[in-house]
Amino acid sequence: MKDVTLSQSVRQNLLSLQSTADMMARTQNRLATGLKVNSALDNPNSFFTSQGLNSRANDLASLLDSMGQGVQTLKAADTGITNVVNLVEAAKAKANQANQTNKIEDRRVFANEYNSLLKQIEDLARDAGYNGKNLLAGTGNDLAVVFNEDSTSKLIIEAIDLTDTSTFLGLNDVTTGTSSTGTVTEANLIAGREAGDELTLTIGSDTYTIEYGATTTAADIINALDAIPDVSASSDGTTVTITTAAGNFTLDDTNATSDMTTVTGTGYVAGSFDTETSVNAVLNDITESLNLLRDQASTFGTNLTVVENRTNFTKQMISTLANGADMLTLADTNEEGANLLALQTRQQLSSTALSMASQADQNVLRLFQ
Repeated sequence: MKDVTLSQSVRQNLLSLQSTADMMARTQNRLATGLKVNSALDNPNSFFTSQGLNSRANDLASLLDSMGQGVQTLKAADTGITNVVNLVEAAKAKANQANQTNKIEDRRVFANEYNSLLKQIEDLARDAGYNGKNLLAGTGNDLAVVFNEDSTSKLIIEAIDLTDTSTFLGLNDVTTGTSSTGTVTEANLIAGREAGDELTLTIGSDTYTIEYGATTTAADIINALDAIPDVSASSDGTTVTITTAAGNFTLDDTNATSDMTTVTGTGYVAGSFDTETSVNAVLNDITESLNLLRDQASTFGTNLTVVENRTNFTKQMISTLANGADMLTLADTNEEGANLLALQTRQQLSSTALSMASQADQNVLRLFQ
């Protein structure tokens, strides 16, 4: 109040007491908030620098989730491609088994199993996705992992297509082939039999002979046909059915004195595993596909290492930025506690000094008493 006049000593002690109270309030605020810079008014340079560091730390922290999902997507792809390799190796084993047998019927069984394994590869590839991304499913599944806040640092991981083994792997389903079939009645089968005669079965370039004497029965002929590799014969009591996986055939007797009607087998279609040459061609394709898969697995592994390292680096950068921001704004509670204690002591001393300064005015009052 301007109407009240204070002595110089009282005013000086009052100002000192007010200054001490202000500093105590500031110190108590720092202890309560843990910050020495609570607003731009406290220290503009430190406040805005700290805000910038914290903003960048928050931006990087928001990318960590994306990086983590990228790691999981790559792990899913790596797991998928590892198991695809196992299935391709199983398919290779089937081709090798086909190569080790001379029975075409067995080779066709292995061909069917080979095709089944290729389908399993395609099904497995379709199931290797993670969170809507499948690096084994081709177009539309490329993965972009962003490493910094302005998206200038990123890794693009290109997807491959294993959902169709004929594309990336170059492995096509093999044809299993169709056997040649012919029929003849039992009566016609023995109609041309006579002493010294023979039946000749011709399959492609191979010829087999069967004794066809006067006492030869239909059962004898059926048994003899069954004994020939890749040939089967059976009868329902009237009609004999002859089947062979080796090619179209003809069955006829060699003596025309009493001629048997020629039996012709038709419908033969060669299978991909019917010959060693064709099986070896498939094996070469499988070897190439395994090399491609192993190279791709290595690429995914490298990408995974990059993303994991960048994730760790980002975590360390966030910690560095946060620590830097804290250094600018955090209060030293030990120091502030000591300051508060000193200020409390100063406040008590200032109060005492103010009391002593006011005694001079009180002495004037005593003159009027």
